[in-house]
Amino acid sequence: MSFKFERLKVWQQSLALSVRVHDLTRGFPKEETYVLASQMKRAADSVALNVAEGSTGQTNAEFKQFLGYAIRSALEVVACLHLGKRRCLVTVDQFHALYREAETLVRMLQALRNSLS
Repeated sequence: MSFKFERLKVWQQSLALSVRVHDLTRGFPKEETYVLASQMKRAADSVALNVAEGSTGQTNAEFKQFLGYAIRSALEVVACLHLGKRRCLVTVDQFHALYREAETLVRMLQALRNSLS
């Protein structure tokens, strides 16, 4: 048996982003473990979790609401990337790669949300 969200490309992409954020934050110094690293991982996980939770709703309006939460969480990841770069925890190459991935994911989330109108 598979759930609806497991077939959504946007959910699969959000899982990929979450894994990459997790891998990135493993290299952060210990003092960032419960600060920026934790916040960034929770935001990335929240994208996939909101897509999954929203897809089980009874109406498109509910799903749209959860997709909005997912978009906000993806943007939070972007803000965390900026902080990480400013704190010299994220290289320019890492920043650009994850930024592009988050940007693509946000566009996918917005397109899915717009299709539910």
